[in-house]
Amino acid sequence: MTENFELPIIDLKEAKTDPNGVAKKVVNGLENLGFLYIDNVPLDYDKMYTCCKWFFNQPQDVKDDIMRRHWAPDNKNLYRGYFPIVEGEPSRKEGFECCRDPDPDDKRIKPGNWLCEPSVWPNEDGTFPFKQAMQECYDIMFDASLEILRLTAIGIGIKENAFDEIFEQSPLSTLRLMHYPSWNGKAPDCAKIEDGKVVTTPDHTDSNFLTLLYTFDFHGLEVITADGKWKAVQPRPKSLIMNIGVVFSRMMGGRFKATHHRVLDIGRDRYSVPFFHEPGFYGDIGLNWMNKHTGGGPEHQPEFYGPWLLNRIKYVMKYFEYRVLPDIEA
Repeated sequence: MTENFELPIIDLKEAKTDPNGVAKKVVNGLENLGFLYIDNVPLDYDKMYTCCKWFFNQPQDVKDDIMRRHWAPDNKNLYRGYFPIVEGEPSRKEGFECCRDPDPDDKRIKPGNWLCEPSVWPNEDGTFPFKQAMQECYDIMFDASLEILRLTAIGIGIKENAFDEIFEQSPLSTLRLMHYPSWNGKAPDCAKIEDGKVVTTPDHTDSNFLTLLYTFDFHGLEVITADGKWKAVQPRPKSLIMNIGVVFSRMMGGRFKATHHRVLDIGRDRYSVPFFHEPGFYGDIGLNWMNKHTGGGPEHQPEFYGPWLLNRIKYVMKYFEYRVLPDIEA
């Protein structure tokens, strides 16, 4: 039986008056479990839920119009937009993704760089300002992510804004809406795990830099802890769940933990809103990154985020929707 446990709580309001104390809590959490609660992010959580319900209740033809080209060959968008449930896969979810459109003055981005493509938006029916609400949510999540990274920098003894430059120009950060329908007793064998449980997202680590997640009142998220046991992360009202991805752990030499997690079928529709904070295509995420800021340890090896991400999703993880996409000239 899965055990429950409590994550460390990071209060961004408290960080205004005690940045050093909160910074220590952030670093301690990242060095150990790699998952934390983040309190006092000024989001409209009810509006976030409305975004989910509005979008996923749209007629299928509205979603088809912005479906990624992998599933809709006549569409132009490769990386952003809508992705459908894929039958027979262990992941049972549909989603919508948007970004902050690339900086038109960033001349380094070459034509055909689909990682940097702009958002596509559904036609709105006048009942809800979907695009405006999503862009507002994106901006707040982006700013909160930077605030957390500044606390992290304080906690590890480098300049407070040391991480900022990685995200300054054309960040690849993604805001996603997620809908997990229940399997309703018809899950394929590949979705079945121990103790008769069924997943809607299998065991994985995130690839990106930092993730902020809101799960509303839905259970189902589990993380694996140092003792090798899966433990349930409880929803915390008006608090985000934070974890870090492989790229952040890697550039910090493994000091911070990119923790394995999964999502269980809870027997009813489940919604969540993750924000994946990602560097710009040319953000430096190379090994021994701390050497740039401390002068100590092994020499830093500069590396762009975009080519690293492309290699990971296309050639290392071999996600089926990306394997057929063209390589990108850096």
